[in-house]
Amino acid sequence: MAERINRVKEVLVIQGKSQVWLAEQLGKSTTSVAAICNNKSQPHLKDLKKIAGILDVDIRELLVPTKE
Repeated sequence: MAERINRVKEVLVIQGKSQVWLAEQLGKSTTSVAAICNNKSQPHLKDLKKIAGILDVDIRELLVPTKE
């Protein structure tokens, strides 16, 4: 099982948006966005920043905290 590093999927669910919608907004394939959402791959920082902008959230909300 992949280590949980990003919260992109959780934020999409909270906002009621789909992975397909995000893929269209990012100009990426649905396969690559699904891999990010399932933590099988991690987005480059510039893509993470772009995702944060698209979802209108702080970039830190897209990451699993390493400290409480």
